[in-house]
Formats: sequence, C-alpha cells, structure tokens
Amino acid sequence: MVVVAVEVREKIRILLSSFSLMTHRVVEWAFHEPEPGQYRFSGDQDLEQYLRTAYEEDLLVILRVGPYICAERDMGGFPYWLLKLHPDIQLRTSDPVFLKHVDTWLSVLLPRIRPLLYENGGPIISVQVENEYGGGPCDFQYTAHLRDQFRHYLGPSVVLFTVDSSGSHNLRCGKIPEVYATVDFGLDADPKHMFEQQRLFEPEGPLVNSEFYPGWIDHWGEPHHKTDPELLANGLDAILAFNASVNMYVFHGGTSFGFTAGSNIGAKFQSCPTSYDYDAPVSEAGDPTIKYPLLREVIGNVSGPQVLAWGRVGSWEAGQQLTKVLPIGEVQRNMRFGFHVDTTAAIPRVTMLSHYLPLPPGQLPTPSAKGVYGAVQMRAEGGVMSWSSLLPSHSSPWPLTFEQLGVPSGIVVYSTTIPYRSPDPVRLSLPGLHDRAYVLVDNRLAGVVAREGDLYTLPISTRPNATLDLVVESQGRISVGPRLKDFKGLTANVTLGHHMLKNWKMTILPLTNTTFLRATLAQLPQLLPQPLTPLGTPAGGLTIYSGTFHIPNQDPHPLDTFLKLDGWTKGVAWVNDFCLGRYWPGMGPQVTLYVPGAILQRGVNELLLLELEAAPCHTSYTCNVMLQDQHLIDGPTPL
Repeated sequence: MVVVAVEVREKIRILLSSFSLMTHRVVEWAFHEPEPGQYRFSGDQDLEQYLRTAYEEDLLVILRVGPYICAERDMGGFPYWLLKLHPDIQLRTSDPVFLKHVDTWLSVLLPRIRPLLYENGGPIISVQVENEYGGGPCDFQYTAHLRDQFRHYLGPSVVLFTVDSSGSHNLRCGKIPEVYATVDFGLDADPKHMFEQQRLFEPEGPLVNSEFYPGWIDHWGEPHHKTDPELLANGLDAILAFNASVNMYVFHGGTSFGFTAGSNIGAKFQSCPTSYDYDAPVSEAGDPTIKYPLLREVIGNVSGPQVLAWGRVGSWEAGQQLTKVLPIGEVQRNMRFGFHVDTTAAIPRVTMLSHYLPLPPGQLPTPSAKGVYGAVQMRAEGGVMSWSSLLPSHSSPWPLTFEQLGVPSGIVVYSTTIPYRSPDPVRLSLPGLHDRAYVLVDNRLAGVVAREGDLYTLPISTRPNATLDLVVESQGRISVGPRLKDFKGLTANVTLGHHMLKNWKMTILPLTNTTFLRATLAQLPQLLPQPLTPLGTPAGGLTIYSGTFHIPNQDPHPLDTFLKLDGWTKGVAWVNDFCLGRYWPGMGPQVTLYVPGAILQRGVNELLLLELEAAPCHTSYTCNVMLQDQHLIDGPTPL
C-alpha cells in the first residue's frame, strides 16, 4: 500500500481503532532507489518518519524488507535498472552480480532501521527475510547470505522470520536455518493443516499466519474479487482458536499510484489495475467496510453486555453499535463467536461474550467525507506523434528494450521506414511485444496488438517508404514466479511479411518527469496547423488533454475524491503533477481513480490525461470527466 505522507498518522489510528496491535510495513527497493545510487528517504518515501509515527501512536511494526516483496508491484519491488545493467542477472539467487547490488542496498537500508528496533526502544519487533521464497529458485546459499547480512547490520538478537505458502516443498525451500518459519493462507485453507505444516519446520514457538487474506488481487478485464464478510470473520476466529498470531494482508487497501502496479502470468498475461483495494476491511480511501466491525468483535472482549440489532449485511453503516448483522436463522451456525440470544424480547437481543482481547476504547471510525467537485471540462493539447517530434530520440539498427533505453515504465514510440513494396495486406508480426502497441502507418491508426490477448500480429496495408510507428506501452512487469525478468518494449525483432524491419528510432515519452512533460507540451501549439487539429487519431486517442477545477478557498481542506471517466477508454491521469496511475474503465473492473485530498489545493487544480484509444470529445459539451464521492472498482468486465 502506498500512502501519501501526510495521511500516515490517520491511517495508523484507523488500525488502532480496530484490534490491531501492530502493522506490517513493506519496504520496496525500487521505491527508495529508482536509479543506481539515487536513494530517496524523504517526503512520501520517509520510511523512518513512518516508523517513528507508529511508535508515537503505540503501534508495533513487523517490517518486510525483501529485497523481493511481490505485493503485485512492478517486478516484485526490484528496481528495473538491475535488468538495464545486467540483462543476464539471476534474480533471487546467489548470482554474485545480484548479491553485489543486494548488499549495497542493504548496507544503506538496514542501518536506518537498527535504531528503530524494539530492543533499541523503537517499534520494530521482527523483520521478514525475503518473501515466499519457497516458490523461488530454492538457492540456500542466497537465503543464508541474506540472513547473515541482516544479522550483521541489525545485530544478533533481532527477530528474523520467513513466510511461505502451503506445501512442504515451499516451506523446505523457504526455511532458513536460525530464522523462524511462518506460513500464509486464506479462507480456502484449513488452519489445522497449515499449522501442522509449520510445526514440521518449527516444532516450538508461536503459530503464525503472516498473510491472512481478506480479499484478493484484481486484474484488468476480470471481475473484482470479493470475500464474504461472515466467512472472513469465521476464518479469523478459526485461526485465533489455535492461539495463533495472525497478520491480515491487507487490512487497509491501497493504491499503486503512477506506474508501480505489476502484472502476473499464468495461462496468459494479466496486468494489475491501479487500485489495490483488495476488498480489505478498510477501503483504498481509508473507510471502514462491513468487514471492519465483524473482525473487531471476533477478537474483542466486550466490557459488559452489548445489545445487537439484526438485519441485512448490507444494512450496516459505520458507527452503528452492531457487532453482527446476520439474520436470526444464522445465529446457531455462529455460536463460536460467543453469542447469547434472547428471543423473548420484541426485538431479539444478542449479547456477545468475552473473547480474545480487550477492544480499543472509543467509537468506531466512520467513513470520511468525500469531495464532489463536479464536471471538469477537458480540451485536447496535442497528439502523441506531434509531441514525440519535440523529444530526443535514440537510433539503432534493431529495436531496443525499455531497459536498454533506461526507461523504468511508461511508453516508447518506435519508428521506422518500410523501404519496399509489400502485398496488400501484409502481416506485421511483433513476437516479443511487452505489452501493448498502437500501430500507425503514415500517422493513421492501423490497429492494436496486445500481449494480454496473445495478439502479436496485425494485417496492415503499406506503400514503399511508408512510415511505421509503434506506440508501445508497458503494463507493469511480472511480480512473481520464474519470469520476473520481464523486459519491456520490443524484446524481439519485428517482421513485415518475410522481411525483418531495421533502422529504428525510439522516442521516450517523459511520463514520469512532469516538469519536462509540461515543458514540451507547451511547445505543441507552435507545431499544430491552423485551424487547430490536435487529435492523435480521429477517435481522440493518442492525445493529451488538460483541464482545471476549482476548490473553494473557504473550504477547510480539500477532500478525497474519485475521478470518473465516462466515455474515456484507456490512459494515464495526473492531478497537480501527481500521477494517479492508469485508467481503463471499459475493461474494468476499476472504473474510477482514487484522488487523495492531500494532493489537492484550494483554488485552481490541474488535471492532465493521456488518452490512448478514444475520448468522448466529439463536442465540447461531452469532453469532460467527473470528480465524485463514490469509488467504483466493481464495474463490468469482458469475462
């Protein structure tokens, strides 16, 4: 989860209001070292301030420092430049090249952590080594090396642990001598069986589920994952009944702002959306869901009798004094929660008996107010191809990958000239496309090829000396499994018919450098013919749009809001130079983008869109977006 720095204390207090004694914080290498030797630990990247805030709020911390973290992040949290510097690097192994960079990173990170260990008066009670390594290469020399580095920098008494999923093979490969082994599992697993697996490798010590899943990850084009709140509450109670410790992953949903969302691959390539809501007990925007009070009461002791009302699950609203919201007929199946039911009263009265821990004092948190800032009028600033003509380019006989070009993510325009006459139509083949390409012949859109649908060929019509442009988008590197080395862009040569295309020019769109982005966009009007014709395609795709909206000066502070893009298709959004991330409402399930109030300002705010496919801008009246108070992450999908 990525949280804007000013919101950290608020998020921590939501955890404390539930039943949380501690938080599990993930440290992402790429977030803190985006380029070799460029370390960032200030602002939103101030890890130590986060840990100090947790200490001030009496919240303990479990720290996952990797170096591999997964978390559905781009390349599992590894920085892209490992592939740039060493294309043959063997990640998550004892490869000396890999270990050299890991050791350098740990020599910077771990000394920052040591003063904040519990034994030194800080909040960190334990540190996780690697992550679910049982599903990795099973290189014991690598994991032992990590253990020794952690001990060297953090001291001999720090509590180190590992976590692995079910199966003795995973635990065998993930277990590190002198490091405590824990397990992770969700509602589909039997806690008794899982803890028996843990006991095979840890005969003594606490039973621990280090990742108990209240929901699951989403992918573009697939239905939003949801879990039943009652089943989740039952599952938590079943774990606690073993006197086990449990960490919920994730308790608070989050957002993969910018281009940080990763992807997965199994039977097909699956890119992850911007939202990391996870159907968590606390939503992406920090609001308690129906799961929140149910889980709270599973754990909590109640001081004195507490009367519960009964009704539909969907009828609960945050702040009501309800611990359960089941129909009366469900009571007998949930007696493990310690209910006493008095059905003699006109309205059935249910008292919950003492259970595991005292509930925190105070009222349940309620959903925060959200901003309704209304419609934002957008206007086209210019097309991608016009914009790219203002940018520096790189030339090579053969196409270069994003990594070879020094591009962590985003979009690169690959251009070449077709020097010969071809049949009509002729097959264009991009066998190494990672991940999606918009194909233009003489500045006219010929079609789309996409890794997501295993569509790597396209019939096109050409002429001698025609210009071929491929606008190639990275949709996030694979975050888990043996294919972590997920090079982006054109990773293999392009063929047209039986001919291999050569002499490429590659232009990087500066999507992660907003200062340069704005400077070059400001030059676009000088290139456009009159009257103004800024569109990249007739449908309004491959075009940059801008707009402004106003927040009244008398407002105490801007509120969180959600960007709804009706009629827009696929692209990237920025507010006040902060990249909200990718949008793709037509593919779903995510329809709106979360806009944190912390990035807004009273007065004028600026919105920028890079629309890749089609926009609702046939008239000025329809060329708008909406800032509303409802988040839509469960929209329709093709599947």
